[in-house]
Amino acid sequence: MGHLAGKEVYRHLGEKIDNLTMKAPWNESLHRIVKELYTEEEADVMVRMPYVLSNLDRISKITGYEKTKLRNILESLANKGLVIDLYNEGEYYYMPSPIVIGIFEFTMMRTGGNLNTKVWAEMFHAYIAGNADFYSSNFKNGQKISIARAVPHRDTVTQEDVVEILNYEKAEAIVASHDKFAIGICSCRHEKLHNNLKACDVPLETCSTFSYGADYLVRHGMAREVSRAEMLENLERSRELGLVFSADSVKRNVTFICSCCSCCCNILQGINKFGYVNTLMTSSFIATVDTNKCAGCRKCEKACPINAINMIPVEHPREGEKKKFYAKVDSSMCLGCGVCALKCEKEALKLKKRKQKVIHPETTFERNLLACLERGTLQNQIFDNPQATTHKAMRGILGGFLRLPPVKKALMSDVLRSSFLASLAAGAKLQGKGWLTRI
Repeated sequence: MGHLAGKEVYRHLGEKIDNLTMKAPWNESLHRIVKELYTEEEADVMVRMPYVLSNLDRISKITGYEKTKLRNILESLANKGLVIDLYNEGEYYYMPSPIVIGIFEFTMMRTGGNLNTKVWAEMFHAYIAGNADFYSSNFKNGQKISIARAVPHRDTVTQEDVVEILNYEKAEAIVASHDKFAIGICSCRHEKLHNNLKACDVPLETCSTFSYGADYLVRHGMAREVSRAEMLENLERSRELGLVFSADSVKRNVTFICSCCSCCCNILQGINKFGYVNTLMTSSFIATVDTNKCAGCRKCEKACPINAINMIPVEHPREGEKKKFYAKVDSSMCLGCGVCALKCEKEALKLKKRKQKVIHPETTFERNLLACLERGTLQNQIFDNPQATTHKAMRGILGGFLRLPPVKKALMSDVLRSSFLASLAAGAKLQGKGWLTRI
């Protein structure tokens, strides 16, 4: 079968991960990560297996591994969070975990047993938070599609815009739309804890997951199943702590809501530390200030997780006015999360509907395709067999075409985006993978 081995297999594995939904640039830190987490045999399977969800029979035919042995390897990888397995119509489908959401989060959510958690935390910190390579490879060209989006906190939107809040932008409505829930350890907070960088007193166990996401984490021991009531209590606690709700950046079948703090969250650090404002997609709302109500107390400025609020001196105070400052929101940065409004006792800060439309993909299927289009890896989702010569040739041709700036810009535009996605969904259905378009 000609298995890859040693250093070669890990380099090829790095290339495979880099060609998934989020870019993962190769460097010594990533080399350390893959060598620590994957055995050589597991790495060989990962390199050979298809890029997209596939059943055991297809993976066996493509990789050349006998099915019983292959199943054991895939189950081991899934238990480590390095492969994602989803159940559909009587069988499991498997795909390689991307660097995020995937390898990093699931590794740092693991508990129990003899785990090298501190070592993993140090490696991931060096790779993700320790330098700009990861963020620049995913966001330096103005990419707008991220893995997560801000969700406004309850009662932070102006009364006149309340009717504009759709269910996918309400944390409580997202919970109400599901019937399976799990809570696990926040991977970012866990990583910062082991690197002595956790500056908050926020509990570790805050990561909320739903539906097939919850099923995956519970089956592999990365989270515990909870009731709807306990899930709502978890979100209410996060609200009281003034944490940012960062949800799955889709409209339908949202699978997670993170409760993020600025000192630990790697997504927010992409903004705060490296200046890539699109690492977290904004909500459809933006914070606005009623300067007449603003007391200049600075609570909103301190609460904002990305320093998007500054206090401006009052130039011409009215007679008898003691206020020396008022809050001003940087509209180019504001996430529309509502954390500032939670802290404003005068109700001078509220969220209003943005004038410019925000792209929130309908489904995970759409989000992954758009993310891959922006990052130059969409060809791998369409011609996903890494062992087929014809697929390799077509990946090269299509990849070169899709990387042309005018083509990418056109396909991401409001005019063509919907029809482009619809054609890809139709293609998936013709291949008998219509269920993938609904997740």
